[in-house]
Amino acid sequence: MPLCPARSLRAVLRSRLGSLLVIAVASSAVLAPATAGAATGPAKDRTLQDQIDRFVSEPGGPPGVIALLRNGKQTRVLRAGVADLATGRKPQATDHMRIASTAKAFSGAVALSLVDRGALGLDDTLRERLPRLPHAWGQVTLRQLLNHTSGLPDYSEDPEFTAVISADPRHHFDSRHLLDYVADEPLRFRPGSRYEYSNSDNIAVALMAEAVTGAPYEALLRRLVYRPLGLRDTSLPQGYRLPEPYLHGYDMSDPASPQDVSELVSASGAWASGGMVSTPADMTRFIRAYASGAPLYGKDVVREQRRWIEGASQPAGPGRNKAGLGIFRYSTRCGVVLGHTGNFPGYTQLVAATPDGRRSLTFSITSQISATSDPARLERLRAIQENFVCALLRDER
Repeated sequence: MPLCPARSLRAVLRSRLGSLLVIAVASSAVLAPATAGAATGPAKDRTLQDQIDRFVSEPGGPPGVIALLRNGKQTRVLRAGVADLATGRKPQATDHMRIASTAKAFSGAVALSLVDRGALGLDDTLRERLPRLPHAWGQVTLRQLLNHTSGLPDYSEDPEFTAVISADPRHHFDSRHLLDYVADEPLRFRPGSRYEYSNSDNIAVALMAEAVTGAPYEALLRRLVYRPLGLRDTSLPQGYRLPEPYLHGYDMSDPASPQDVSELVSASGAWASGGMVSTPADMTRFIRAYASGAPLYGKDVVREQRRWIEGASQPAGPGRNKAGLGIFRYSTRCGVVLGHTGNFPGYTQLVAATPDGRRSLTFSITSQISATSDPARLERLRAIQENFVCALLRDER
């Protein structure tokens, strides 16, 4: 079936970025069939392969899925569908992709590394570190930003912000002034009194890191995260372009005519909250280190990071969710993994690992699936992800 010529994207990009984008996207390429990836792994992987094959082939399903299951030094890669509907190319572990709100785990890694070094404290307040921000927000602490109990209003839900993105999805924002959109708003609740996921939290985390180091957040990512972990294909861009090769992300609101939205939106409007680009291979390296803490920070910081409260990632991860500092606890029927989820126009992500970092799952999808856009499909996805977690935890190799 062909990719339709120019048409309006209807309600395509309603995400945690808060925007409803309605634009025309032109294409005349041919849609390749959603063929299954070869089940070349152990026999027990075939059930998992069947599940993602069915998920891709159902009406409105994502064009592609790639999952990396790592146990020690062994990695199994399962994939279904394609990375690019125009060419039929298969997803690869080295394909670039938008990692959505899993970028919040990177801001957590930067902040907790600075806590470990004594440059930041978890009880440091916005008034102390970022006095330019509204006085009414001053009592909010770094800890509350990291576990989403700050009460900060979400800039991505602000009408002025969404109007700018709706008019020009590739608009270049001043990322360090995204909180200005809600600077005239009070806190939504008393800091620390309850959980509420907010994209503003991680913008403030990055700004606090810059304030205490005098270095740009992008440089801190390179120094504190990329280099120690050997991440060569991870970046925080400002524009809308993706490095080649990449997993193409699609709007599937009309299954008969998918629209490529990979390069639709400028990353500058998400920045530390969701603007990063990486690969499944790099994300596997990252989550193994981030879940365990080593070599990013020590055991004292890990203990603070794992003070769990009630709260779910967006979208919810597999099993029962609880929130820590820049990380979530996913309690499945087979055991516990720690990680983060995210979605962005064209992409849905899950990265998770056992608390010791030995076993990990990176699960990437090339369409946006959320409780708002398609709750039934999200529940099917969570069930599949839980089955992958069970396979990971039961692997005795």
